[in-house]
Amino acid sequence: MEGIKSVLVKDTTREERIRIVNRSLAICGTECEFCNGCDNIGGGRTETFYQPYIDGKKELSEINAEYIAGSVKG
Repeated sequence: MEGIKSVLVKDTTREERIRIVNRSLAICGTECEFCNGCDNIGGGRTETFYQPYIDGKKELSEINAEYIAGSVKG
């Protein structure tokens, strides 16, 4: 991402983490309600999955691994 050298919690502010999540989710460019672009049908809104990252409680890699394992609920 432009201007960001690291996405680790320790290297970012809350505001930067919000921008990181928003920019990442904007890649799709669709609404989540009835979209299946990320194969998340019925899994909840994807932006809610990343709230622990925004809050500085978990790294993106942890959340993504939990999502892949099916243990994240939106």
